Amino acid sequence: MATIKADEITKIIREQIENYQQVMAVEEVGSVISVGDGIARIHGLDKAMAGEMLAFPHEVTGIALNLEEDQVGAVLLGDYTAIREGDTVRRTKTIMSVPVGEGMIGRVVNPLGEPLDDKGPIATKQRSPIERLAPGVLDRQPVREPVQTGIKAIDAMIPIGRGQRELIIGDRQTGKTAIILDTIINQRGGDLICIYCAIGQKRSTVAQVVKTLTDAGAMEHSIVVAATASEPATMQYIAPFAACAIGEFFRDNGKHAICFYDDLSKHAQAYREISLLLRRPPGREAYPGDVFFLHSRLLERAAKMSKELGGGSLSALPVIETQAGDVSAYIPTNVISITDGQIYLESDLFNIGIRPAINAGISVSRVGGNAQIKAMKQVAGTLRLDMAQFRELAAFAQFGSELDKATQAQLGRGQRLTELLKQDQYQPIAVERQVLVIFAGTNGYLDSLPVEEVRRFEKEMYGFFDTNFNGLLKTLKEKKALDDALRGEISKALTQFKEEFVATLKTAEASAAN
Repeated sequence: MATIKADEITKIIREQIENYQQVMAVEEVGSVISVGDGIARIHGLDKAMAGEMLAFPHEVTGIALNLEEDQVGAVLLGDYTAIREGDTVRRTKTIMSVPVGEGMIGRVVNPLGEPLDDKGPIATKQRSPIERLAPGVLDRQPVREPVQTGIKAIDAMIPIGRGQRELIIGDRQTGKTAIILDTIINQRGGDLICIYCAIGQKRSTVAQVVKTLTDAGAMEHSIVVAATASEPATMQYIAPFAACAIGEFFRDNGKHAICFYDDLSKHAQAYREISLLLRRPPGREAYPGDVFFLHSRLLERAAKMSKELGGGSLSALPVIETQAGDVSAYIPTNVISITDGQIYLESDLFNIGIRPAINAGISVSRVGGNAQIKAMKQVAGTLRLDMAQFRELAAFAQFGSELDKATQAQLGRGQRLTELLKQDQYQPIAVERQVLVIFAGTNGYLDSLPVEEVRRFEKEMYGFFDTNFNGLLKTLKEKKALDDALRGEISKALTQFKEEFVATLKTAEASAAN
């Protein structure tokens, strides 16, 4: 029979009393008052922060956007149809964030950073908040390095630099996304990471973009963030902020990234929908009063960082779709005033076969020649002005029959330069080749050729230089500037090629005549 030792029991109880710790888990919880259209109104979360993540049942998350006296208005992410009135909501005390890191490269994800490409989970542990303050004035440096798009008309006339924000604006079906895809394809083998953010587009369109990039071997340096038209407005609203956060990871680690937001018109519409459902007062065109701030706080995060902070850069190419060419509508004027220039695509030019359909008169880069290599600046210095003047002259020449020799020469060169700046889709051109062809155009090598032979001249010229003057192209690529000796060599080579080309044309004409 076991004897009970009172002093032992007393000792154990005393020890337990001494080591006793009172642990209380305090959770702030509220309950759903009403839910509908992706918006939930919650009572009881008095200490919720603006932009805080809230945990709903069925693994649905929400973001607190409206903080009112007696309730919180939250937008729901994911499948919100399962949420019912009376459901319990918990605070998470964290701000909305997305996974970031090298593991994102080559992937297609949704705005929450979840993969959409059936390639398994994303190998990254790091997360970054989707909303961050833009770098301050002293943390930046001026835009100096070029982003080579591979498109002659842009690299020559409207150059884009690393850390710049350049708007692509135009009606639907004028080639806005084509410019983006060409730019991404042109970064193959470079150090620029491209993030394509699709907002409110058809799923088939996004699939086509991914296929085009994969076929061109460009997914190896790209990330696609997709919030398609079938996603709730809340997902479309956070998509560009998520894409920007992914880009900021590379910027802050001394690397270079570029974000394409395609397009911000749909983003503004998604935000308008959310704001009206949250009962925020509508302003002009029923957009909320802070729609300007919405885009400025997104685009201001693009920057070229100072050397002390690693010298990384994040560039931004937002897209705006206009209605019938109206650039003075509310959202277009907002975004034009935030960005450092715009590439304006015109449907009239597109329809007459000038592609890319860039209007040289309205398009502008406010960084200008700083974002060009020296050789391009030397050959294309006055090209944009010449093209804009040619457009005006051409309109004037339709009325007058008697034109003096100088005007006729200017018109003739303008027509050939217009032809020269045409380019096929998904065929980006290396910058040294662009310098060659623009040198030929601006120095009068095309003036005596028939306009319809200009494209052929360009194509055969590349082949001629590859075969006979490959060293010249290499020198141009390394030097990135034209000195007198190099100019002389290029002129000599072009004269030789032109003679051969003209002789071929004459032979072809003679055989056609016979």
